[in-house]
Amino acid sequence: MTQATLEQVFREQRLPLLRLAYLMCGSRELGEDIVQTAFVSAHERWSAIDDPAAYLRRAVVNRAKDEQRRHYRRRGRSGMEGEQAREPISHLPEIDETWRSIRDLPAAQRAVVVLHYYEDLPLVEIAAVLDRPPATVRSDLRRALDHLRKALS
Repeated sequence: MTQATLEQVFREQRLPLLRLAYLMCGSRELGEDIVQTAFVSAHERWSAIDDPAAYLRRAVVNRAKDEQRRHYRRRGRSGMEGEQAREPISHLPEIDETWRSIRDLPAAQRAVVVLHYYEDLPLVEIAAVLDRPPATVRSDLRRALDHLRKALS
């Protein structure tokens, strides 16, 4: 079987990856940057990548988590400065409230929730994407759902 070209994968995966990045970081502009960086990284080692979609998904998740950590470090140092106005996901208040609560989760928990419920990945596959033990991923999901139940009740 021949390997897909970068251009083919870009055409097929760009929009799903943009949606994933946006859900992970809450910003369209930052999501664009994250996806662009993932494709640049993939281009540099394209011939060595066996599963481009999985590689790119993992790269997007990792970069989004890095951005979330940077955001919290900046916010922690300077109070509320650097806090961006978050775009609404939809114009339905209950959906936006849910996504606001998801955005407030720690990076690992947010990644698990998005990958499980948005990307529809099984927990074992999420563990591989995040390079974490499956039991940790299950715990992250349980903690995230507990937090969301409390936040949304």
